[in-house]
Amino acid sequence: MTNNGPLVNELELRLKEHLGLDHLLFVSNGTIALQLAIKALNLKGEIITTPFSYVATTTSIIWEGCQPVFVDILADRLTINPDLIEAAITENTSVILATHVYGIPCEVEKIQKIADKHGLKVIYDGAHAFGVKVSGKSIFEFGDISTCSFHATKIFHTIEGGGVFTKDPELLKRMAYLRNFGHDGFEKFNGIGINAKNSEFHAAMGLAVLPEIDNIQKTKQEQYLFYKELLKGLKVTYPSIGKIENYNYAYFPILFSNVELLQKSMKALEDNQIGSRRYFYPGLNNLDYTQGHCPVSDNTSEKVLCLPLYHSLTKEEQRMIARILLRAQNN
Repeated sequence: MTNNGPLVNELELRLKEHLGLDHLLFVSNGTIALQLAIKALNLKGEIITTPFSYVATTTSIIWEGCQPVFVDILADRLTINPDLIEAAITENTSVILATHVYGIPCEVEKIQKIADKHGLKVIYDGAHAFGVKVSGKSIFEFGDISTCSFHATKIFHTIEGGGVFTKDPELLKRMAYLRNFGHDGFEKFNGIGINAKNSEFHAAMGLAVLPEIDNIQKTKQEQYLFYKELLKGLKVTYPSIGKIENYNYAYFPILFSNVELLQKSMKALEDNQIGSRRYFYPGLNNLDYTQGHCPVSDNTSEKVLCLPLYHSLTKEEQRMIARILLRAQNN
């Protein structure tokens, strides 16, 4: 049930086929995927990263004994600003760890050039980016290691789960040992490891969801575009999705013109028993255990709100949400 069973193996094979990848490992969650990436690359010292992401991106760095160094984000894409990365590099920098926010890819080619110039590794937190492509290739092909979350809130999910992706077969082998306590057979160990395996039950869910992924993505795209039509009168802006290849429409984030309107809108939704989320708030540079000056990220995290977006969401429910938001704005 838990030790690299037939369904886990089948899911890994099906995911490689679907994503067009040579190597991946199915792991227990997206957070452990980041920790495995840091450990597999034997990283120490400072890790340049984004302040605008889920807290796991930062806590994984700190948990592995490294120090996050925050670089501000692009105001339109909300991903790390590559033009600010070089100024943050020191002799203690070992890697750039960036997030593809809401499925919007980082500027991967610019980041890779910087990494090559300074001899740095690159890890991508692709928790939101399942199915997205850059230059005709899976987003997970970029960087030394990419990771993904397969949590139940994601467009493809295994209830709980995650993946690690690399083009380097030796790195994959290393992460395979790390995933399973370092076991190299029953009585031999290849270095240290942890329990990052996933179960047959979770793999079964993934195998049930994967054949539906195109339909799920199509439905989310329709819902995303319908929201934008309904909310034309709302004083908000949207992250730029531009000409992203195979964008997955996994989230519907809106950026209010001010914090007061955001808070009023959230209360109106709550009063009608509708959930929304300030995703991501607070900025990761503003936690009790971090620091960093990132004004663009700070401004964004203060004003961003993700509206409900899920497969069975109906048009009438979307119309109701839009009416509530427009009424809150005008009251």
